[in-house]
Amino acid sequence: MRCLLIEDEPETARYIVNGLAKSGFEIDSAGDGRQGLALADRRPWDAIILDRMLPGDLDGLAVLETLRRAGNNTPVLILSALANLDERVRGLRGGADDYLTKPFALEELQARVQALVRRSQNREEVLTLEMADLSLDLRTRKAQRGATAIPLQPREFRLLEYLVRHRDQVVTRSMLLDAVWDVVVDPQVIDVQISRLRQKIDKGFSPALIHTVRGVGYMAGLGD
Repeated sequence: MRCLLIEDEPETARYIVNGLAKSGFEIDSAGDGRQGLALADRRPWDAIILDRMLPGDLDGLAVLETLRRAGNNTPVLILSALANLDERVRGLRGGADDYLTKPFALEELQARVQALVRRSQNREEVLTLEMADLSLDLRTRKAQRGATAIPLQPREFRLLEYLVRHRDQVVTRSMLLDAVWDVVVDPQVIDVQISRLRQKIDKGFSPALIHTVRGVGYMAGLGD
């Protein structure tokens, strides 16, 4: 079972990593929100254990929001010293699958993570998106057209995934900014990223799948 821990307290992180590793978990850890998001994008995980109170500009809820907005549906268990009902509800409504307060017993944490993974595996989820001969594997985060594998950076994959999920719909630059970027960027950055994505997805293939809607935004589909 592959598990990602995002926890800034070194002693707590060691306690969880060592304990879960002894139980057969394959576990990696990050000490802040940005490192955690980078690791979450790097490979598929069976579960994420996410500390609520993280340092810097991305706390646990911000990390969770960014994951869900990017289409990452990995089960998330929030760890928090904030035990009141309002905080637990806020975490669950924010996209968490479970909420465990500190201090906690390692045995309970392990049991809750295993339960989350079982429920996730039993759900019927869409793991592949397809459009014409383009295929996106949402678990491995890999793309291909026909038999040709297309290497994409994590943000390129999220951008393409959003376009394909909204195929035949016009999406504006502001929609793409909200869905794909977790920081404020110049809208022109989107045009650059779309151009690069076209080079990978459409160049040398037919039909073209990414189209510009002048004055509005972009659309994925077979075109006219």
